[in-house]
Amino acid sequence: MIPEWKKEGEWLVTHLTAAEADMPIGNLLREQWKLPRKQVHLLFQHKEVILDGTPAPQHLRVQAGQQLRLRLCTPEPYGVEPDQKPVEVLYEDDHLLVVYKPAGVLLHPTEPHHRGTLDHLVAGHFARTGVAAKVRHVHRLDQDTSGLVLYAKHAWASALLDEELRERRIKRTYLAFVHGKMEKESGKIDLPIGKDRYHAARRRVAPNGDPALTTYQVVERYRDATLIRCSLETGRTHQIRVHLSHIGHPLLGDALYGGKTTLLSRQALHAYRLQVPHPFGGRVIEVEAPLPADLVSLKSRLANAPF
Repeated sequence: MIPEWKKEGEWLVTHLTAAEADMPIGNLLREQWKLPRKQVHLLFQHKEVILDGTPAPQHLRVQAGQQLRLRLCTPEPYGVEPDQKPVEVLYEDDHLLVVYKPAGVLLHPTEPHHRGTLDHLVAGHFARTGVAAKVRHVHRLDQDTSGLVLYAKHAWASALLDEELRERRIKRTYLAFVHGKMEKESGKIDLPIGKDRYHAARRRVAPNGDPALTTYQVVERYRDATLIRCSLETGRTHQIRVHLSHIGHPLLGDALYGGKTTLLSRQALHAYRLQVPHPFGGRVIEVEAPLPADLVSLKSRLANAPF
Protein backbone atom coordinates (compact mmCIF):
# COMPACT_ATOMS: atom_id res chain seq x y z
CA MET A 1 0.00 0.00 0.00
CA ILE A 2 1.19 3.50 -0.79
CA PRO A 3 1.36 5.57 2.41
CA GLU A 4 -0.41 8.84 3.05
CA TRP A 5 1.30 11.96 1.74
CA LYS A 6 0.98 15.61 2.69
CA LYS A 7 1.47 18.42 0.19
CA GLU A 8 3.90 21.17 1.21
CA GLY A 9 4.19 23.67 -1.61
CA GLU A 10 5.73 21.83 -4.57
CA TRP A 11 6.62 18.78 -2.47
CA LEU A 12 4.81 15.66 -1.31
CA VAL A 13 5.98 14.50 2.12
CA THR A 14 5.61 11.22 4.02
CA HIS A 15 7.29 9.21 6.78
CA LEU A 16 8.43 5.71 5.88
CA THR A 17 7.07 2.68 7.72
CA ALA A 18 8.40 -0.79 8.48
CA ALA A 19 6.72 -2.01 5.27
CA GLU A 20 9.23 0.02 3.21
CA ALA A 21 12.31 -0.61 5.37
CA ASP A 22 15.54 -1.84 3.74
CA MET A 23 14.30 -1.29 0.16
CA PRO A 24 16.43 0.65 -2.35
CA ILE A 25 14.62 3.95 -2.75
CA GLY A 26 14.57 3.73 -6.57
CA ASN A 27 12.87 0.33 -6.44
CA LEU A 28 10.41 1.62 -3.88
CA LEU A 29 9.32 4.48 -6.11
CA ARG A 30 9.09 2.46 -9.33
CA GLU A 31 7.85 -0.93 -8.22
CA GLN A 32 6.00 -0.48 -4.96
CA TRP A 33 4.57 2.99 -5.51
CA LYS A 34 4.18 2.83 -9.30
CA LEU A 35 5.73 6.14 -10.29
CA PRO A 36 6.48 6.16 -14.03
CA ARG A 37 10.11 5.28 -14.73
CA LYS A 38 10.74 8.51 -16.63
CA GLN A 39 9.39 10.56 -13.73
CA VAL A 40 11.57 8.66 -11.23
CA HIS A 41 14.63 9.22 -13.44
CA LEU A 42 13.97 12.96 -13.56
CA LEU A 43 13.43 13.18 -9.80
CA PHE A 44 16.82 11.64 -9.09
CA GLN A 45 18.51 13.58 -11.89
CA HIS A 46 17.30 16.89 -10.44
CA LYS A 47 18.02 15.82 -6.81
CA GLU A 48 14.33 16.08 -5.93
CA VAL A 49 14.20 12.91 -3.82
CA ILE A 50 15.02 14.14 -0.31
CA LEU A 51 15.52 11.68 2.54
CA ASP A 52 15.83 13.24 6.00
CA GLY A 53 16.82 16.54 4.41
CA THR A 54 19.48 15.18 2.02
CA PRO A 55 19.18 14.28 -1.69
CA ALA A 56 19.14 10.48 -1.92
CA PRO A 57 20.74 8.22 -4.58
CA GLN A 58 18.61 5.49 -6.14
CA HIS A 59 20.45 2.60 -4.47
CA LEU A 60 20.14 3.93 -0.91
CA ARG A 61 18.11 1.61 1.31
CA VAL A 62 15.47 3.37 3.40
CA GLN A 63 14.63 2.87 7.06
CA ALA A 64 11.36 3.13 8.98
CA GLY A 65 10.71 6.58 10.42
CA GLN A 66 12.69 8.50 7.81
CA GLN A 67 11.07 11.51 6.16
CA LEU A 68 10.81 11.37 2.37
CA ARG A 69 10.10 14.37 0.17
CA LEU A 70 9.35 14.25 -3.59
CA ARG A 71 9.02 17.36 -5.76
CA LEU A 72 5.93 16.28 -7.68
CA CYS A 73 3.74 19.39 -7.56
CA THR A 74 5.62 21.91 -9.65
CA PRO A 75 3.31 24.55 -11.22
CA GLU A 76 1.53 23.53 -14.42
CA PRO A 77 -0.80 25.38 -16.80
CA TYR A 78 -4.46 24.50 -16.18
CA GLY A 79 -5.00 23.44 -19.79
CA VAL A 80 -8.20 25.51 -20.01
CA GLU A 81 -9.05 29.12 -19.17
CA PRO A 82 -10.31 29.43 -15.57
CA ASP A 83 -14.00 30.30 -15.26
CA GLN A 84 -14.83 32.42 -12.22
CA LYS A 85 -18.29 30.91 -11.75
CA PRO A 86 -18.42 28.72 -8.62
CA VAL A 87 -18.37 24.94 -8.79
CA GLU A 88 -19.93 22.75 -6.10
CA VAL A 89 -17.12 20.87 -4.32
CA LEU A 90 -18.21 17.77 -2.39
CA TYR A 91 -14.78 16.43 -1.41
CA GLU A 92 -11.23 17.77 -1.62
CA ASP A 93 -7.79 16.98 -0.21
CA ASP A 94 -4.20 17.40 -1.40
CA HIS A 95 -4.65 14.77 -4.12
CA LEU A 96 -8.33 14.42 -5.11
CA LEU A 97 -11.30 16.61 -5.92
CA VAL A 98 -14.94 15.54 -6.35
CA VAL A 99 -17.33 18.11 -7.82
CA TYR A 100 -20.96 18.19 -8.92
CA LYS A 101 -21.78 18.56 -12.61
CA PRO A 102 -25.23 19.98 -13.37
CA ALA A 103 -27.17 18.59 -16.34
CA GLY A 104 -26.50 20.57 -19.51
CA VAL A 105 -22.87 21.38 -18.68
CA LEU A 106 -20.18 19.86 -20.88
CA LEU A 107 -17.49 18.02 -18.95
CA HIS A 108 -14.63 19.29 -21.12
CA PRO A 109 -14.30 21.39 -24.27
CA THR A 110 -14.69 19.43 -27.50
CA GLU A 111 -14.32 22.52 -29.72
CA PRO A 112 -11.86 25.43 -29.33
CA HIS A 113 -14.71 27.91 -28.77
CA HIS A 114 -16.30 26.00 -25.87
CA ARG A 115 -16.37 27.87 -22.57
CA GLY A 116 -18.06 27.19 -19.24
CA THR A 117 -17.36 23.45 -19.19
CA LEU A 118 -16.82 21.63 -15.88
CA ASP A 119 -13.07 21.62 -16.59
CA HIS A 120 -13.18 25.43 -16.93
CA LEU A 121 -15.04 25.69 -13.60
CA VAL A 122 -12.52 23.41 -11.88
CA ALA A 123 -9.67 25.54 -13.29
CA GLY A 124 -11.38 28.55 -11.72
CA HIS A 125 -11.59 26.72 -8.39
CA PHE A 126 -7.88 25.87 -8.61
CA ALA A 127 -7.04 29.51 -9.38
CA ARG A 128 -9.06 30.76 -6.39
CA THR A 129 -7.54 28.23 -3.98
CA GLY A 130 -3.91 28.50 -5.11
CA VAL A 131 -3.62 25.13 -6.88
CA ALA A 132 -1.29 25.44 -9.90
CA ALA A 133 -2.11 22.08 -11.52
CA LYS A 134 -3.38 20.79 -14.83
CA VAL A 135 -7.10 19.99 -14.76
CA ARG A 136 -7.33 16.18 -14.93
CA HIS A 137 -10.76 14.51 -14.86
CA VAL A 138 -10.56 10.79 -14.11
CA HIS A 139 -13.84 9.73 -15.78
CA ARG A 140 -16.61 11.34 -17.81
CA LEU A 141 -20.31 12.12 -17.76
CA ASP A 142 -22.53 12.93 -20.73
CA GLN A 143 -23.51 16.58 -21.10
CA ASP A 144 -27.11 15.95 -19.97
CA THR A 145 -26.25 13.59 -17.12
CA SER A 146 -26.00 15.22 -13.69
CA GLY A 147 -23.81 14.07 -10.84
CA LEU A 148 -20.36 13.47 -9.42
CA VAL A 149 -17.04 13.77 -11.25
CA LEU A 150 -13.61 12.86 -9.84
CA TYR A 151 -10.48 14.93 -10.56
CA ALA A 152 -6.81 14.29 -9.76
CA LYS A 153 -4.75 17.23 -8.50
CA HIS A 154 -1.32 16.04 -9.67
CA ALA A 155 0.12 13.58 -12.22
CA TRP A 156 0.95 10.78 -9.76
CA ALA A 157 -2.59 10.78 -8.35
CA SER A 158 -3.94 10.80 -11.90
CA ALA A 159 -1.91 7.72 -12.89
CA LEU A 160 -2.97 5.80 -9.77
CA LEU A 161 -6.65 6.71 -10.16
CA ASP A 162 -6.57 5.74 -13.85
CA GLU A 163 -5.33 2.31 -12.78
CA GLU A 164 -8.06 2.04 -10.14
CA LEU A 165 -10.64 2.87 -12.79
CA ARG A 166 -9.24 0.23 -15.19
CA GLU A 167 -9.22 -2.36 -12.39
CA ARG A 168 -12.83 -1.44 -11.47
CA ARG A 169 -11.94 -0.46 -7.92
CA ILE A 170 -13.69 2.91 -8.33
CA LYS A 171 -17.43 2.32 -7.95
CA ARG A 172 -19.91 4.64 -9.70
CA THR A 173 -23.60 4.34 -8.94
CA TYR A 174 -26.41 6.04 -10.86
CA LEU A 175 -30.13 6.64 -10.42
CA ALA A 176 -32.18 6.29 -13.60
CA PHE A 177 -35.86 6.70 -14.42
CA VAL A 178 -36.82 4.31 -17.22
CA HIS A 179 -39.93 3.70 -19.28
CA GLY A 180 -42.11 0.75 -18.29
CA LYS A 181 -42.31 -1.43 -15.19
CA MET A 182 -39.20 -3.57 -14.82
CA GLU A 183 -40.29 -7.01 -13.70
CA LYS A 184 -37.10 -8.25 -12.04
CA GLU A 185 -35.96 -6.71 -8.77
CA SER A 186 -32.35 -6.78 -9.99
CA GLY A 187 -30.32 -7.96 -12.92
CA LYS A 188 -27.19 -7.76 -15.05
CA ILE A 189 -26.94 -6.56 -18.63
CA ASP A 190 -23.78 -8.11 -20.10
CA LEU A 191 -23.78 -7.02 -23.75
CA PRO A 192 -20.93 -5.57 -25.86
CA ILE A 193 -21.27 -2.00 -27.11
CA GLY A 194 -19.96 -0.54 -30.36
CA LYS A 195 -20.48 2.47 -32.61
CA ASP A 196 -23.64 2.85 -34.67
CA ARG A 197 -22.46 3.19 -38.26
CA TYR A 198 -25.70 4.92 -39.24
CA HIS A 199 -25.56 7.61 -36.54
CA ALA A 200 -22.25 9.15 -35.41
CA ALA A 201 -23.53 10.20 -31.97
CA ARG A 202 -25.12 6.86 -31.08
CA ARG A 203 -23.77 3.61 -29.71
CA ARG A 204 -25.47 0.22 -29.96
CA VAL A 205 -25.23 -3.34 -28.72
CA ALA A 206 -22.95 -5.06 -31.23
CA PRO A 207 -21.43 -8.58 -31.23
CA ASN A 208 -18.00 -7.17 -32.14
CA GLY A 209 -18.21 -4.26 -29.69
CA ASP A 210 -16.32 -3.71 -26.44
CA PRO A 211 -17.37 -5.75 -23.39
CA ALA A 212 -19.88 -3.86 -21.23
CA LEU A 213 -21.56 -4.89 -17.98
CA THR A 214 -24.27 -2.93 -16.14
CA THR A 215 -25.99 -4.12 -12.96
CA TYR A 216 -29.29 -2.68 -11.71
CA GLN A 217 -31.72 -2.82 -8.80
CA VAL A 218 -35.30 -1.55 -8.73
CA VAL A 219 -35.86 1.30 -6.25
CA GLU A 220 -39.50 2.24 -7.00
CA ARG A 221 -42.13 1.30 -9.56
CA TYR A 222 -44.70 3.76 -10.92
CA ARG A 223 -47.64 3.40 -13.27
CA ASP A 224 -45.56 3.20 -16.45
CA ALA A 225 -42.01 3.94 -15.27
CA THR A 226 -39.39 2.56 -12.87
CA LEU A 227 -36.67 4.18 -10.78
CA ILE A 228 -33.57 1.96 -10.71
CA ARG A 229 -30.09 2.08 -9.23
CA CYS A 230 -27.35 1.19 -11.74
CA SER A 231 -23.68 0.34 -11.26
CA LEU A 232 -21.06 0.27 -13.99
CA GLU A 233 -18.57 -2.58 -14.17
CA THR A 234 -17.17 -1.04 -17.38
CA GLY A 235 -17.16 2.50 -18.70
CA ARG A 236 -18.37 2.50 -22.30
CA THR A 237 -19.78 5.61 -23.93
CA HIS A 238 -23.55 5.90 -23.22
CA GLN A 239 -23.38 2.46 -21.55
CA ILE A 240 -26.42 2.74 -19.26
CA ARG A 241 -28.48 4.47 -21.96
CA VAL A 242 -27.64 1.83 -24.60
CA HIS A 243 -28.16 -1.18 -22.33
CA LEU A 244 -31.50 -0.06 -20.93
CA SER A 245 -32.81 0.94 -24.35
CA HIS A 246 -31.76 -2.44 -25.73
CA ILE A 247 -33.82 -4.35 -23.14
CA GLY A 248 -36.88 -2.20 -23.82
CA HIS A 249 -36.60 0.31 -20.97
CA PRO A 250 -35.07 3.52 -22.38
CA LEU A 251 -34.45 6.42 -20.03
CA LEU A 252 -37.19 9.02 -19.72
CA GLY A 253 -36.19 12.08 -21.72
CA ASP A 254 -33.54 10.22 -23.75
CA ALA A 255 -34.70 10.94 -27.30
CA LEU A 256 -31.46 9.59 -28.79
CA TYR A 257 -32.24 6.10 -27.51
CA GLY A 258 -36.03 6.01 -27.75
CA GLY A 259 -37.11 7.79 -24.58
CA LYS A 260 -40.04 10.22 -24.56
CA THR A 261 -39.46 13.88 -23.70
CA THR A 262 -42.98 14.73 -22.50
CA LEU A 263 -41.97 14.79 -18.81
CA LEU A 264 -38.28 15.70 -19.10
CA SER A 265 -36.13 17.26 -21.82
CA ARG A 266 -32.92 15.42 -20.88
CA GLN A 267 -32.11 11.82 -20.04
CA ALA A 268 -33.22 11.02 -16.50
CA LEU A 269 -29.82 9.86 -15.31
CA HIS A 270 -27.94 11.04 -12.22
CA ALA A 271 -24.50 9.88 -10.99
CA TYR A 272 -25.30 10.04 -7.29
CA ARG A 273 -22.62 7.98 -5.55
CA LEU A 274 -18.85 7.66 -5.98
CA GLN A 275 -16.67 5.28 -3.97
CA VAL A 276 -12.92 5.70 -4.40
CA PRO A 277 -10.15 3.79 -2.60
CA HIS A 278 -7.78 6.65 -1.83
CA PRO A 279 -4.55 6.06 -3.78
CA PHE A 280 -2.54 7.27 -0.78
CA GLY A 281 -3.42 5.35 2.37
CA GLY A 282 -6.22 3.21 0.95
CA ARG A 283 -9.19 4.53 2.96
CA VAL A 284 -12.41 4.55 0.90
CA ILE A 285 -13.77 7.98 0.02
CA GLU A 286 -17.56 7.84 -0.44
CA VAL A 287 -19.42 10.86 -1.77
CA GLU A 288 -23.12 11.22 -2.59
CA ALA A 289 -25.09 13.92 -4.40
CA PRO A 290 -28.89 14.09 -3.96
CA LEU A 291 -31.23 14.19 -6.93
CA PRO A 292 -31.31 17.61 -8.62
CA ALA A 293 -34.51 19.66 -8.69
CA ASP A 294 -35.71 18.50 -12.11
CA LEU A 295 -35.46 14.82 -11.13
CA VAL A 296 -37.06 15.46 -7.72
CA SER A 297 -39.98 17.04 -9.60
CA LEU A 298 -40.10 14.12 -12.04
CA LYS A 299 -40.12 11.62 -9.16
CA SER A 300 -43.00 13.46 -7.50
CA ARG A 301 -45.06 13.52 -10.71
CA LEU A 302 -44.49 9.82 -11.30
CA ALA A 303 -45.30 8.89 -7.71
CA ASN A 304 -48.53 10.89 -7.75
CA ALA A 305 -49.77 9.59 -11.11
CA PRO A 306 -52.78 7.27 -10.67
CA PHE A 307 -52.14 3.56 -11.27
